[in-house]
Amino acid sequence: MKRKKTSVTALVLIVSLAASLLCSCGVPKTEVEGESVVFEDDCGRKVTVPADISRIAPSGIVAQMILTAIAPDLLAGLSSTPGSGQLRYLPEYYSALPTFGQFYGSKATLNMESLLAADAQVIIDLGDRKKGHAADMNRIQKQCGIPTVFLETTLDRFADAYRRLGRLLGREERGELLAAYVENTVETAKALAAKIPEDERLTVMYGSGTGGLNCNARGSVQADVIELVGGINAIVVPEKELSNAGGGNTISYEQLYNFDPDVILLSEGGPYSLLEDDPVWSELRAVREGRYYEIPCLPYNWMSNPPSVNRILGIWWLGNLLYPEVFDYDVAEKATEFYSLFYNTELTRGEAEAMLANSSGKRNS
Repeated sequence: MKRKKTSVTALVLIVSLAASLLCSCGVPKTEVEGESVVFEDDCGRKVTVPADISRIAPSGIVAQMILTAIAPDLLAGLSSTPGSGQLRYLPEYYSALPTFGQFYGSKATLNMESLLAADAQVIIDLGDRKKGHAADMNRIQKQCGIPTVFLETTLDRFADAYRRLGRLLGREERGELLAAYVENTVETAKALAAKIPEDERLTVMYGSGTGGLNCNARGSVQADVIELVGGINAIVVPEKELSNAGGGNTISYEQLYNFDPDVILLSEGGPYSLLEDDPVWSELRAVREGRYYEIPCLPYNWMSNPPSVNRILGIWWLGNLLYPEVFDYDVAEKATEFYSLFYNTELTRGEAEAMLANSSGKRNS
């Protein structure tokens, strides 16, 4: 009997340990300290934050967009005030919130007075982790006197970020719902892309700016959707020159001719409507064959710039655009589903089709 009791006790301990490990996997480590918790962010920093958070300051537009999907009511202010066209798809009260600006980086525009007046309890930074990121977070926290946390949102870590945000903000159910959607999107894209033979993969140029020559090159986080859906980024620059900024790397017409992509993607405001009549662009294979497209852009560019939650919808769009036989579904339907879940707005079929009007190019017209 003693041996049996010992075995049962051991079994209970093993099961308890396994359950503990399962529960802690993929979620932030927290330690309760009265009315505060210690949150370990993706820089490995342990930050003491309020246990009940009701006022958040996003560090930039990437964070603002991601937080809009999980806790728009908790935003004490915005990094960037949406334009009237964007507000159709975002909470109307956003136009009345104060604008804090971008907190750090080369485009920093932080309005400290506005931030302090909003009495934010925590600053949340979301995006790709850069060299010196922990130091940036520590500096902002010291400068503002507000707890500052960072979570990484590369495509492979996006779902986990929503789960961690759910725990941090007391929105576990919402966080899991968003995480599951992101996870399904990324895993579906990987599985479908794996079916595309190497010799059938299309080379893709992603250009922005009025001239279309500001390109997000291979390896840039701004263009990671291309590879995820089985495309090959046609624009290649030396690694030391690679830019992850929205405008990417500027190339010359000579380089463009050398790259001669199968497909051209252009941001709104670019030369999309002029390509066929332009003596330079019209000689490119993609233009001659009608394989050039304008990226849908409401409320934000579906590919990146910024590389935030918008690119999750961009995965569905670009996969179907490049390989409709493999990524076989109704993109307009995917768009209405996404807008309902992430922006809490009902997109009509007509609105979705209008957004996609220039993304079908001449090939399908």
